Formats: sequence, structure tokens, C-alpha cells
Amino acid sequence: MAHGLKKYIKQYKPETWLFYGNNKNNAYSRNGITWIMRQALRKTQINKKVSIHSLRHSYATHLLEDGVNIVTVKELLGHGDISTTMIYLHVANCSFLNVKSPFDTLYPRQCNDLILSEIY
Repeated sequence: MAHGLKKYIKQYKPETWLFYGNNKNNAYSRNGITWIMRQALRKTQINKKVSIHSLRHSYATHLLEDGVNIVTVKELLGHGDISTTMIYLHVANCSFLNVKSPFDTLYPRQCNDLILSEIY
């Protein structure tokens, strides 16, 4: 897919919109995009109900799963209130395994072990 997109950009050199509608000055209409998406879905075996909003939802979810700060996602989506953006958290598969304690960055590992052994 990335190869096809690079080829498209090289050939058409889009400026304002990545994909233009009926003429070079306009983006696709909502109906046009919906029609394109329906045509593409017919060529797949996806049985789930999918809409244009599904793309926005996927975008937000993938950003969160990639560790992007929720405030940044809020701004990218244009939400006025963070609670709207937090809806996407319930489906995001966010791992907290890579979260570090502030102690991990204050001292080398041997010092942390020594400090912990003195406490216990």
C-alpha cells in the first residue's frame, strides 16, 4: 500500500488535498468517499459494519496504542473536551509494560537494588 501511495504522490503531486474530487480545486465529497469505501469493502471479506467514521476511530485508536499522549490525540481530532477523546481508550490495547518509574531514571540499576534492599 505504501508503494502505491508513493507512486500516486509522485505522479499526481497533490498540493492541498491528498485525493481530489471531480476537479483539481475540491476534495472528495462525503458521499463520494462513502461510495469509494463501499466499493472497496465489496472487494473484501469484511463482514463488520464499516463507515467513514470507522477510519477516524481507527486513527485515534492506533495513535493511542502507539503511545501518543491523549491530549495530542484530542488536538488532532479537534475535540473540544478531553472526555470525548477518552471514549477511544476503551478499545485501545494500550500496554503499560514499558512504563518506567521515576526511580529507574534517577539512579543506575545497582543503586535502585541497593536502596530497595535497605528498605526491606
